[in-house]
Amino acid sequence: MVDVVEVLTDSANSRDYWFKMKQRVTLEDGIELSTICRQLKLVSSDGKKYNTDCANVQSLLRIIQSIPSPKAEPFKQWLAKVGYERIQETIDPEQSIDRARDNWLKLGRSEKWIQQRMSGQETRNKLTDYWKESGVKEQNEFATLTNIIHQEWTGLTVTQHKTLKNLKTQNLRDHMSEAELIFTALAELSTRQIAESEQAKGFTENATASKKGGKIAKNARRELEAKTGKSVVTGENFLPPAKNKKTLRE
Repeated sequence: MVDVVEVLTDSANSRDYWFKMKQRVTLEDGIELSTICRQLKLVSSDGKKYNTDCANVQSLLRIIQSIPSPKAEPFKQWLAKVGYERIQETIDPEQSIDRARDNWLKLGRSEKWIQQRMSGQETRNKLTDYWKESGVKEQNEFATLTNIIHQEWTGLTVTQHKTLKNLKTQNLRDHMSEAELIFTALAELSTRQIAESEQAKGFTENATASKKGGKIAKNARRELEAKTGKSVVTGENFLPPAKNKKTLRE
């Protein structure tokens, strides 16, 4: 947080500015910035580790709103714009789809890829809707079932697939090839239809259906690979070349 304050305020003593800011905001806004920050031990310039105020993205954006500086104004305007767009999307959900398409186009995705990505998301949503209705717990069990499907058809866990593509925090599906998206959709479509036909309930029964659905996509993948001599699961991604090289060196 001290680094952020230094950049946005040009303060001669950013540490002191941050200390006084925590006191001021508490008095003016009725919140305590220390409650939305966490102290982590970070290495200082002297090589030693000290407790340092840190914030996640959500907390950071809230704190920036309390910084009275011209340099912080662009962030505040951007937050207002995003907030307005989210209100628009609540009124007209189609706008969120249009914005997603525009963002993918700006990132260099083809119309064909975008269509496949959005179609796959619809298939995914229908599957998760079924899981919710059948008693699967959304947080932990959703991730586990997804991993079962993914590992069954690809031979890799989601984490291993991300590592293959040199990804860290990025969304795996946003870096899949068209073929990977298609087979992911096939695996999830098959899983849902099997679960529905077997009337799967709860985590255990849906895990069985997930393995069966993933196996259908695995068999189709192997058949295609035997015909083409090419692997469906690849390390290809949409990262900038420089980032790819840096990751490979690491």
